[in-house]
Amino acid sequence: MPIAEIFLSAFVKLLFEKMSSFASSKLLTFEGIAAQLTNWTSMLSQIQALLIDAEDKQLTEVAVNMWLNDLQDLAYDLDDLVDEFATEALQQNLKAKPPQASSSKVWNPIPNFKSRDVMFNFKMRSKIEEINTRLRTSVYRSSQLNLVKIVETTTSTKTWQRPESTSLFDEPRVYGREHDQSKIIELLVKGDESSHNNVGVIPIVGMGGIGKTTLAQLVYKDETVKEYFNLKAWVCVSNEFDIMKITKTIYDSVTSQTCSFNNLDQAQVQLQKALAGRKFLIILDDVWNDDYNAWNVLKKPFNDGAQGRKVVVTTRNRDIATMMATVELHDVKILSDEDCWSLFAQHAFANTSIDANPNLVSIGKKIVEKCKGLPLAARTLGGLLRNKVRDEEWVNVLRSKIWDLSHKKSDILPALRLSYHDLPSHLKLCFAYCSIIPNDCEFEEEELVLL
Repeated sequence: MPIAEIFLSAFVKLLFEKMSSFASSKLLTFEGIAAQLTNWTSMLSQIQALLIDAEDKQLTEVAVNMWLNDLQDLAYDLDDLVDEFATEALQQNLKAKPPQASSSKVWNPIPNFKSRDVMFNFKMRSKIEEINTRLRTSVYRSSQLNLVKIVETTTSTKTWQRPESTSLFDEPRVYGREHDQSKIIELLVKGDESSHNNVGVIPIVGMGGIGKTTLAQLVYKDETVKEYFNLKAWVCVSNEFDIMKITKTIYDSVTSQTCSFNNLDQAQVQLQKALAGRKFLIILDDVWNDDYNAWNVLKKPFNDGAQGRKVVVTTRNRDIATMMATVELHDVKILSDEDCWSLFAQHAFANTSIDANPNLVSIGKKIVEKCKGLPLAARTLGGLLRNKVRDEEWVNVLRSKIWDLSHKKSDILPALRLSYHDLPSHLKLCFAYCSIIPNDCEFEEEELVLL
């Protein structure tokens, strides 16, 4: 998604705060800067009132998207200009103060202090004129785009965000997956595809948001599965197929100890000893790697396990599933309309009664139709609407232009775009900061705060 869509509203707010702080300080020694700050703040106020509407329309209108991108560049340049004034003011403020008395050094002011001040003002004048011209142009262009002024209100809506997957399961109830669960469990505890030399691999395949991870979690926690296998391990693989990291994660899980080696050969020998003669289950969730050689290296320590050892792989890619599989692929299908509604309602009406809200039920069922049987979409929108009790709030979601966007073109489910779009601007900014952290990367809270 465009950077402007994420940053701009929050960035403009921060710029307001910076200019207000500078204006209220005692550092305003430059001719006309106070008036300029007032002028810039006024024009930015006019623009900021249009940003919410612009961020909505830029999804479908190219001209609005271009205006937002240009405005973002302008906001950064204005921020740099304000910083230049603030830095120069601090420097001159420090130079104007004589240092502490010293027996060995005598303070001597910098020569031509006033002429340097004049030169700085002259240099900055052209930058100020450029910013003023661009701001006026931006205000004029906004009037041509028919943007509507919308005042943002604070919201406490809780929305879904995808963490690294784990084996733990927190859904009160799963709908429409009973048959899938039974079939996978049967392959795990009754299948004999694993031999002395090969581990049995069962792939779960389906598009993003279809519920592959949820199905794997159901299987992983099943009592029959727990009794059948001596050892179990869950690994969220994701985009980076790091053999060393996966090997150590499996070892840590099956032994409840930390792998002490940073050499792959030693780590794999250690894991091989831990798995030898044991009937184990390993879940590799969200696999994207199609390198056959890398898969062969990873599975070497699995070969000394007992008869009946298994690996379950979840992936969107059928070629990857076929490469790893020892049995027929298990395709996960979309939910029925009834099951999709039940899942949506489980989240949307968690804090209220369905019977007491017939209008919301009617609107909600139309929203569920747009989810097209995807559990992730139903759950996300249910969570988005669970704290919204007014009909118009639900209608806004139903009629959003985001539904009209091509999923293939944007590579983002409309339901996820809607949940992001509902965030207030300061949380969109936080969301953007989180996006620079690689998938499944472990980091401390303090690291994010420092960013």
